[in-house]
Amino acid sequence: MAEEYDKLVRDEIPEIIEADGGRAQTHVAGEDEYADRLAAKLAEETAEYRESRDPRELADVLEVVHALRELNGLTPEELAELRAEKAERRGRFDERIVLERVEE
Repeated sequence: MAEEYDKLVRDEIPEIIEADGGRAQTHVAGEDEYADRLAAKLAEETAEYRESRDPRELADVLEVVHALRELNGLTPEELAELRAEKAERRGRFDERIVLERVEE
Protein backbone atom coordinates (compact mmCIF):
# COMPACT_ATOMS: atom_id res chain seq x y z
CA MET A 1 0.00 0.00 0.00
CA ALA A 2 1.36 3.42 -0.97
CA GLU A 3 0.70 6.75 0.69
CA GLU A 4 0.91 9.83 -1.56
CA TYR A 5 2.57 13.03 -0.34
CA ASP A 6 3.79 15.12 -3.31
CA LYS A 7 5.55 17.69 -1.12
CA LEU A 8 9.01 19.01 -0.39
CA VAL A 9 10.67 17.22 2.54
CA ARG A 10 13.85 17.61 4.53
CA ASP A 11 16.97 16.02 3.00
CA GLU A 12 17.18 13.04 5.36
CA ILE A 13 13.51 11.97 5.14
CA PRO A 14 14.01 9.37 2.35
CA GLU A 15 16.77 7.66 4.34
CA ILE A 16 14.60 7.68 7.48
CA ILE A 17 11.73 6.09 5.54
CA GLU A 18 14.04 3.41 4.14
CA ALA A 19 15.51 2.71 7.60
CA ASP A 20 11.94 2.13 8.80
CA GLY A 21 11.39 -0.43 6.04
CA GLY A 22 9.62 1.77 3.50
CA ARG A 23 10.59 2.71 -0.03
CA ALA A 24 10.52 6.40 -0.87
CA GLN A 25 9.96 7.47 -4.46
CA THR A 26 11.46 10.95 -4.95
CA HIS A 27 12.76 13.40 -7.53
CA VAL A 28 14.94 16.49 -7.30
CA ALA A 29 13.04 19.68 -8.03
CA GLY A 30 14.30 22.12 -10.61
CA GLU A 31 14.70 25.81 -9.79
CA ASP A 32 11.11 26.92 -10.53
CA GLU A 33 9.53 23.87 -8.94
CA TYR A 34 11.76 24.28 -5.88
CA ALA A 35 10.68 27.92 -5.45
CA ASP A 36 7.01 26.91 -5.74
CA ARG A 37 7.43 23.99 -3.35
CA LEU A 38 9.22 26.15 -0.79
CA ALA A 39 6.38 28.68 -0.89
CA ALA A 40 3.90 25.84 -0.35
CA LYS A 41 6.06 24.44 2.45
CA LEU A 42 6.10 27.84 4.17
CA ALA A 43 2.30 27.90 4.12
CA GLU A 44 2.20 24.31 5.42
CA GLU A 45 4.59 24.97 8.29
CA THR A 46 2.92 28.21 9.35
CA ALA A 47 -0.47 26.46 9.30
CA GLU A 48 0.97 23.72 11.53
CA TYR A 49 2.22 26.34 13.99
CA ARG A 50 -1.07 28.21 13.87
CA GLU A 51 -2.99 25.02 14.68
CA SER A 52 -0.68 23.65 17.36
CA ARG A 53 1.06 26.75 18.78
CA ASP A 54 3.98 24.36 19.38
CA PRO A 55 7.21 26.42 19.44
CA ARG A 56 9.03 23.49 17.80
CA GLU A 57 7.02 24.24 14.65
CA LEU A 58 8.76 27.63 14.53
CA ALA A 59 12.02 25.77 13.85
CA ASP A 60 10.40 24.30 10.72
CA VAL A 61 9.18 27.75 9.66
CA LEU A 62 12.70 29.13 10.09
CA GLU A 63 14.23 26.25 8.13
CA VAL A 64 11.97 27.10 5.19
CA VAL A 65 12.68 30.83 5.55
CA HIS A 66 16.42 30.14 5.42
CA ALA A 67 15.99 27.95 2.33
CA LEU A 68 14.03 30.77 0.67
CA ARG A 69 16.68 33.28 1.75
CA GLU A 70 19.38 31.16 0.14
CA LEU A 71 17.29 30.61 -3.01
CA ASN A 72 16.97 34.40 -3.30
CA GLY A 73 20.73 34.84 -2.97
CA LEU A 74 20.65 36.53 0.42
CA THR A 75 23.08 35.98 3.26
CA PRO A 76 21.73 35.68 6.80
CA GLU A 77 23.10 39.17 7.45
CA GLU A 78 21.34 40.64 4.42
CA LEU A 79 18.02 39.14 5.50
CA ALA A 80 18.54 40.48 9.03
CA GLU A 81 19.28 43.91 7.54
CA LEU A 82 16.07 43.83 5.45
CA ARG A 83 14.14 42.86 8.58
CA ALA A 84 15.71 45.67 10.59
CA GLU A 85 15.05 48.25 7.85
CA LYS A 86 11.40 47.26 7.66
CA ALA A 87 11.09 47.35 11.45
CA GLU A 88 12.62 50.82 11.47
CA ARG A 89 10.15 52.10 8.85
CA ARG A 90 7.00 50.28 9.94
CA GLY A 91 7.66 49.10 13.47
CA ARG A 92 7.59 45.65 15.01
CA PHE A 93 4.75 43.88 16.80
CA ASP A 94 5.78 44.82 20.33
CA GLU A 95 2.72 46.95 21.09
CA ARG A 96 0.19 44.29 19.98
CA ILE A 97 -1.83 46.80 17.91
CA VAL A 98 -4.85 45.36 16.09
CA LEU A 99 -6.12 47.50 13.20
CA GLU A 100 -9.91 47.26 13.16
CA ARG A 101 -10.79 49.66 10.35
CA VAL A 102 -9.72 52.75 8.45
CA GLU A 103 -12.34 55.38 7.77
CA GLU A 104 -12.16 57.96 4.98
